[in-house]
Amino acid sequence: MHWAALSLAATTLLPFTVQGDGIPAPLGGLPGDAARGRALVANRQQGLCLLCHAAPLPEQRQQGNLGPDLAGVGARLNPAQLRLRLVQPQAVVPDSLMPAYYRAGPDSGLKRVAPTYVGQPLFSAQQLEDVVAYLSSLK
Repeated sequence: MHWAALSLAATTLLPFTVQGDGIPAPLGGLPGDAARGRALVANRQQGLCLLCHAAPLPEQRQQGNLGPDLAGVGARLNPAQLRLRLVQPQAVVPDSLMPAYYRAGPDSGLKRVAPTYVGQPLFSAQQLEDVVAYLSSLK
């Protein structure tokens, strides 16, 4: 797979607040759609989730085992905790290999970003909320 195949999200980042171990409010107040989130998790050109995680997506072969299995993640973590892990995974596990899906810009703290992707989040706010909705449904 070529990294250039990734579809980049819009560059405007909506503000959010970290409280405790999560981001309690949906980004921009947007409701998530679990079906769209499932499609993003399964998408090997954009989400890349299955590169490191296994998920209850039986139609997808060769799922990862570097990160935790996503089956049952909605029973283990609440939406606020899931949202923080997608926005800023290093806030939870400082040496995490997981990419930050909703960070960009020179003050983001991101390292080793290819020039093409500087200033571009991997997910839009809506896409991130869709993935949170899907992951929250995995009980």
